[in-house]
Amino acid sequence: MATPAGLSPASPPAIPGAAAVAACAAMAVSYVAVLYAPTVVLRLPPPTSLRAFLHRRFACAAVASTASALATAALLRVWSLGDFADMLAVFGVRKDHLLQAVVIPLLLTSLVYAGSFVNRLWLLASSWARDGDEVGVSCAQRLVLWIQAAVDDVMVWRNYVVAPFTEELVFRACMIPLLLCGGFKMSTIIFLSPVFFSLAHLNHLFELQQQGCNFMRSLLIVGVQLGYTVIFGWYAAFLFIRTGNLLSPIVAHVFCNMMGLPVFSSPRTKGVASVAFLAGSICFFWLLFPATSPELYNTRLDRCRCWHGFCNWK
Repeated sequence: MATPAGLSPASPPAIPGAAAVAACAAMAVSYVAVLYAPTVVLRLPPPTSLRAFLHRRFACAAVASTASALATAALLRVWSLGDFADMLAVFGVRKDHLLQAVVIPLLLTSLVYAGSFVNRLWLLASSWARDGDEVGVSCAQRLVLWIQAAVDDVMVWRNYVVAPFTEELVFRACMIPLLLCGGFKMSTIIFLSPVFFSLAHLNHLFELQQQGCNFMRSLLIVGVQLGYTVIFGWYAAFLFIRTGNLLSPIVAHVFCNMMGLPVFSSPRTKGVASVAFLAGSICFFWLLFPATSPELYNTRLDRCRCWHGFCNWK
């Protein structure tokens, strides 16, 4: 292969930076707008249950993601690459280095949650001490029941499957190649692309208002969400650019959705969670660049510091 993803540095066509930004903005708006299309455009009756509501949204997210991928392919003319694997590689869909792309980002992300792990282990130890041997006997049964409940829970599919896969496809796999081809530097893209990711969450303000939440409280909730999505967006964009594999930000996204906000401190752990969080955060930033070195995720770099050869091409 001439480049890590099998691409020639001169393969993708240049597009104006303004066009790249406009395309990204259109994708962000359409990703949200499509969610309301069944009732607003198609005039379908409102869903009668949460399951039906989310199933409809799953279909809408799939349509928006597919449309974004096709639009990106058209703008970059990826079919000129010839090989289907090379076309998919533009979006970070690759079969090589899968183990590294999954395990290393997962372990790296988990460092930020060292305080959360300590807190949960502390609660588990307290439960064992209180309930005795009965806890150990029923652990396997509880795990089986938990898995069964999770598979049947539509919110689990929303938070851990549909949202991570569709959002990372649109906001990382589609937008980042467009911005790179638009001539933006990688550092600029890491801080710019999460803006689109955050804009796609502004609809939560409208939905909270519909649920009867007052404006100031809705604004505070959405403000916290936007702050969190911006920070995560920086990290996800960084992972995608450094590893060149879409699985890396997806794994981090799923893991963060499972864990929620990191635990900074907990009174019940007598400061242990705070020490763990601090130590984990220091290790995270210390390992951030070494653990995401492109050399770990690509066979050849051809003197290129990004995964797809676009920086040589520019």
